[in-house]
Amino acid sequence: MTSTRSRTVRAVALGAVLVLVLAACAASGNEYVGTSSEVRGTVGFWWGLWQGFIAPFAFIVSLFNDSVGIYEVHNNGGWYNFGYLIGLSAIFGGGGGGGCAARRRR
Repeated sequence: MTSTRSRTVRAVALGAVLVLVLAACAASGNEYVGTSSEVRGTVGFWWGLWQGFIAPFAFIVSLFNDSVGIYEVHNNGGWYNFGYLIGLSAIFGGGGGGGCAARRRR
């Protein structure tokens, strides 16, 4: 009976952590849209990396909320794009690992 109870506690704790992690990734509106970059400044690699990580969640939110975007309007160009690409690649599993796994199964 104790093992069933500990499994339940673990499952509830895991669910709570999952909800907390997803809530931390919640996208919000960008109040700097339509303003000049002098108001906020530009964002670089690290913001691009973070926004690449949360892009799938931001996309889902953007389907229901027009004020949420998945891309920063005031970025510094190449470094932001590079970080965004790395973040997207990390969240979607990179790219080359799937082919290796398929070859090993044969």
